[in-house]
Amino acid sequence: MKQEAKREHISSMSDLTEIGGDTPQTNTPEISVSELANALKQTIEDRFGRVRVRGEISNYRGPHASGHAYFCLKDQNARLDAVIWRSTFLRLRTRPQEGLEVVATGRVTTFPGKSSYQIIIESLEPAGVGALMALLDARRKALAAEGLFDEARKRPLPFLPRVVGVVTSPTGAVIRDILHRLNDRFPRHVLVWPVRVQGESCAEEVAAGIRGFNALPAGGAIPRPDVLIVARGGGSLEDLWGFNEEVVVRAAAESAIPLISAIGHETDTTLIDFVADLRAPTPTGAAEKAVPVRVELFEHLAIRTSRLEGARRRAMEQRRVQLSTYARLLPPGDALLANPRQRLDRAAERLRTGARAARDGRRLRLSRAATLLARHSPQAELARVREQLRGLGARLRQGYRARRVLAGQENAAARQRLAGAAQRLDRAVAGLIGGHQDRIDRLARLQESLSHRSALARGFALVHDDSGALVRSVAQAPPGTGLDIEIADGRIPARAGIAIPDPPARPRLRRRLRRADSDDQGSLF
Repeated sequence: MKQEAKREHISSMSDLTEIGGDTPQTNTPEISVSELANALKQTIEDRFGRVRVRGEISNYRGPHASGHAYFCLKDQNARLDAVIWRSTFLRLRTRPQEGLEVVATGRVTTFPGKSSYQIIIESLEPAGVGALMALLDARRKALAAEGLFDEARKRPLPFLPRVVGVVTSPTGAVIRDILHRLNDRFPRHVLVWPVRVQGESCAEEVAAGIRGFNALPAGGAIPRPDVLIVARGGGSLEDLWGFNEEVVVRAAAESAIPLISAIGHETDTTLIDFVADLRAPTPTGAAEKAVPVRVELFEHLAIRTSRLEGARRRAMEQRRVQLSTYARLLPPGDALLANPRQRLDRAAERLRTGARAARDGRRLRLSRAATLLARHSPQAELARVREQLRGLGARLRQGYRARRVLAGQENAAARQRLAGAAQRLDRAVAGLIGGHQDRIDRLARLQESLSHRSALARGFALVHDDSGALVRSVAQAPPGTGLDIEIADGRIPARAGIAIPDPPARPRLRRRLRRADSDDQGSLF
């Protein structure tokens, strides 16, 4: 009731007239800016609860970090702010694109923070087939530039897959056609991933089906398909638009399982047809491309088996003919073995003769060895060796005694040489020590001549203060300072008194003249 009263009050303000100048009537009540903004918001939302606006998308920069999308709808003469909330944006079949002409359905409201009005979009669709074709062409060029449609990416289909995966609607005629065609050609195990093939959620469900089949582990409880079929019946461009979405194209490009696209009739073309490993004109054609015909395989197998058997018989007959030909060309067996038999007999005779000769030679060498052994019996050889050992022992003892005598003589000579070497060493050491002693003496005399003791002996003195520091100037010893004067034969304690001024300097020239006059050298002239 309060809001209705405010709206009635605001609507009646336009009927008021001013009385003289700019002064309003005193009976006009005051309202706040927020109350006015809320009233305008309620009025616009009541008047434009649900509208369909056609315009071109402008200033679109993609979803915000929050997931909401903010852009503008414009035509030749006006501009309207637009907002798509995150929950609605995720469900859109047609995503906003810069420059795309669309028909937006939603409600008009105001934003009090900017004193502006805007449309909250709930659904978005391209404005006509021309816009859809332009969007389709632009998307096809962008994906082709990424290389998703390259022929080098396409893989061959397996010849006879064990499991066939089908991504389609479980209630349509498409799945029945595919199953019927597979049973006619070659029955295989079929897995169906149920999806919506039309509507806003079509693209997301188809992409999820392709990725779901690829996510099945090999050898798991659910068998992993060897080939995939993405199928749908015919329809208009808008009906098939879900298979033109980027999410479906990228899911098909990422599929590790070979994929057959069977969307619509032969004249229908979608973007998934370009990225699929094989495009079939119809879903029935996709089933025909997926498996071979079993009857034809049996016929081919029978034909190849018959050809193999005929080739085997012909090869055996050919080998038999060749063998008989070679047998006729070969000489008789006795003729072939005559020469080898003679060579064998001669070799056997030579072997017997050689064996007898070798045996006789060994007997002769054995008799000679027995004779030599009789002449040289082991006992005689042992006695002879013992005698040699005795002689060698005697010679060894004699040599040892001679060696000892010779060693004594050599030791005496060596001791004499050692004594001479010791004497030479003593003399060398004494000479070396004497040289070093002379050098030390010279250095000591040099040190004595350079030390301060010699200066003290010549009449100089060293003056120290009470702390032991050397006094170098008069300023260091003011009157009353204790002094220690060091001279050549001892120390003299003293104390500084009144400073005596230096005597006036005498001219050096006169001193030199007097010194010259006092000399008795005479004059050179």
